[in-house]
Amino acid sequence: MLPEQHQQLVSLIQAAVARCLPDAQAQVLLERPKVAAHGDVATNVAMQLAKPARRNPRELAQAVVDALMAETTARTLIESAEIAGPGFINFRITAAARQAVIQAVAEQGEAYGRAAPTGEKVLVEFVSANPTGPLHVGHARQAALGDAICRLYEATGRDVTREFYYNDAGNQIHNLAISVQARARGIGPDSPDYPADGYKGDYILDIAQDFIAGKTLQAADGAAVTATGDIDNLDDIRVFAVAYLRREQDLDLQAFGLAFDNYYLESSLYTSGRVEQTVQALIAKGHTYEQDGALWLRTTELGTGDDKDRVMRKREGGYTYFVPDVAYHKAKWERGFRQAINIQGSDHHGTVARVRAGLQALEEGIPKDYPAYVLHKMVKVMRGGEEVKISKRAGSYVTLRDLIDWVGRDAVRYFLIQRRADTEFVFDIDLALSKSDENPVYYIQYAHARICSMIANSGADAARIAQADTALLTAPSEFALMQRLAGFPQVVALAAQELSPHHVAFWLRDCASDFHAWYNAERVLVDDEPLKLARLRLAATTRQVLANGLALLGVSAPQRM
Repeated sequence: MLPEQHQQLVSLIQAAVARCLPDAQAQVLLERPKVAAHGDVATNVAMQLAKPARRNPRELAQAVVDALMAETTARTLIESAEIAGPGFINFRITAAARQAVIQAVAEQGEAYGRAAPTGEKVLVEFVSANPTGPLHVGHARQAALGDAICRLYEATGRDVTREFYYNDAGNQIHNLAISVQARARGIGPDSPDYPADGYKGDYILDIAQDFIAGKTLQAADGAAVTATGDIDNLDDIRVFAVAYLRREQDLDLQAFGLAFDNYYLESSLYTSGRVEQTVQALIAKGHTYEQDGALWLRTTELGTGDDKDRVMRKREGGYTYFVPDVAYHKAKWERGFRQAINIQGSDHHGTVARVRAGLQALEEGIPKDYPAYVLHKMVKVMRGGEEVKISKRAGSYVTLRDLIDWVGRDAVRYFLIQRRADTEFVFDIDLALSKSDENPVYYIQYAHARICSMIANSGADAARIAQADTALLTAPSEFALMQRLAGFPQVVALAAQELSPHHVAFWLRDCASDFHAWYNAERVLVDDEPLKLARLRLAATTRQVLANGLALLGVSAPQRM
């Protein structure tokens, strides 16, 4: 059912209940019956109200049905209503109500499934890689999840900002600099003189060679950085290496079709004084203490679920990594983002309680569940039945660019979205390359391309298709396909609410399956011209909604394959 039909039926049932039980407060929930043969939608409202009303639930259900079906408006929506089991009411909707989705899609086009703007600002932070190497498959999963969640939020009316947080401060940046310096001096990664914690991928040699050559880079934020070529100046090497890898990561993201609205540097939190200001505020509010030469935050007393207090400033000096994170999220709040979502690997699980505890300690009125987190599990890459672990470019892991080069952007996006974020995922390169029904992205895109080809080869005028009589669409497979299309807006809303774009991926696969089942059951290009046009109109409607769904995942909708 369309969302407006769903709401209309809820209102009609509430009115019917009010006529049977004037004092009752009915909460009407409509669900799909577990067995499709039982009907299109069902409610247990009679079972909810029977006990307080001291009525037999089946008898009350029948009274509600009688009151409901006495209304002319209800009969335009409901074909029949049956009592089942202990008091469920199963409804079958009318053919006209099923067919209404075709006109709705015709009127809304690309906007079908989208909601009106709410004015709510949302910040989604994702990828946020250290600028120490190419983006790996974990970053690829974050990129796919993050961009899809942003698209879903935009579809549900939010004003979304995509943000990339660069961890450009700390030991990993020092290790990057000394790795490039070693390669610039001709020291290879297999040499005993190479830094023990150094990075060993071929990209380190590329950076060293460009540094020696005095290359100029255009960084991701537009600033130009020129190498000095002075291999004894570690600071110069660090600046150039970070700029080089920020540019490389930006090129990876461009290949993925992803652009961020804002880049936020961890180093800016120190240079602007935000970290020190945050620490002083925590001390002033009495949520810290000194012990063993270190400064601690009383996280166990702040109600965010941390199991022990956490060190903020280490005995030897320097802040632990969660302190700038607290300062960063305070900045998010101050920038007006009352909803913020972080998409990170599951190895960041311990960070959640610490960051939230720090924010609570600041007593800024920030909710205890701020920010929200989506933590994803690892991705294993398989090819030819064996796990792929090594990338020559990266040295020890498969990169985002590797995946795109092997299977293309569309397959990477869809495959990394099609499972819940909190489940481990096997990326099967061979499956992603296959042109078969087993490859979900191929299966969905093929349905879209087949419809385009069918309409192009039909010889039918687009205007005549648009005016076709949808009342002729009464086959069971047509009803099933129209019901699937009508459910798309609810799927979009659910996926956004649960931060789970896999719901859209599943829906697309099911919709493609319903289309292929209809295509195989009912010949489209029949001699009966009105029926042919009606079926072409249903096909065109399906094409539009498939394209809308693919767009939410950042996947293309090809017209031919």
